Amino acid sequence: MKVFTYQRAQTAAEAAAAAARTPGARFIAGGTNLLDLMKLEIETPTHLVDVNGLALDKIEPTPDGGLRIGALVLNTDLAADACVRRDYGVLSRALLAGASAQLRNRATTAGNLLQRTRCAYFYDTNQPCNKRVPGSGCSAIGGFSRQHAVLGASDACIATHPSDMAVAMRVLDAEVETVKPDGSMRVVPIADFHRLPGSTPHIEHVLAPGELITGVKLPRPVGGTHVYRKVRDRASYAFALVSVAAVIQPGGGGRVALGGVAHKPWRVEAAEQHMGRGASAVADVLLAGAKPTHDNEFKIPLVQRTLASVLAEAKKG
Repeated sequence: MKVFTYQRAQTAAEAAAAAARTPGARFIAGGTNLLDLMKLEIETPTHLVDVNGLALDKIEPTPDGGLRIGALVLNTDLAADACVRRDYGVLSRALLAGASAQLRNRATTAGNLLQRTRCAYFYDTNQPCNKRVPGSGCSAIGGFSRQHAVLGASDACIATHPSDMAVAMRVLDAEVETVKPDGSMRVVPIADFHRLPGSTPHIEHVLAPGELITGVKLPRPVGGTHVYRKVRDRASYAFALVSVAAVIQPGGGGRVALGGVAHKPWRVEAAEQHMGRGASAVADVLLAGAKPTHDNEFKIPLVQRTLASVLAEAKKG
């Protein structure tokens, strides 16, 4: 691990300004992803800004009937919250499908959104990786790519985003609230928060240097049946090969988003217009333009079957 300096921020604006002021600075809260990356020298921050002391750990109703989740709310607490379980069940289910109980007890809402890919080539510093070292190449392309993207990938990167929570947030139309280094605030729709790789896969989100997530806002509950189905190699503590987050309305309409298939949570609103026609019609639109590799072409029928299972479960009730 490389030498770094450390400070504890007292306010969100102070944290953002400190991170912007020091090239190579990073925020740290739970550290469940960052510390591992630092030990492997994939992340080598020059300065850590500890945000644990900020008052960002509350789950509160909003005036418009929605919910505001502080950036430091722990995954365990968010999954167990009575309002989340009642009105945003897909989010609770997605959180409980992620990581292990020990990690959920430390991982934060903002950190979950910002966690980096678990691509094996990204973690192997002996292998070229455009996400780790821009311009060095992508070892996954032409390598073993069973876990990798089938949608939205590029010639520079075929990694997937690992978050379960983010897939549920996408189907719920969440918004990410931030503070900038100058103290101003902005709100980013979750649909626009994560970037596709293009030619710059190392730029994974739309945050500016020093910009700090302060919370996530959920709109009014949409009702319906909430389902999160995660298909993985092990029953626990494994990342998704494919996941489906769905909110299905009694009349057959609804929303659906996929995980494990792209560089970001994958939702195509046009596909949802076909919900009444069954899983195959929805999957055809969701998977349009898919470019699987020989190793992960199984993900295409796996999405179709998982979606069919989710819709069948929702129909029962």
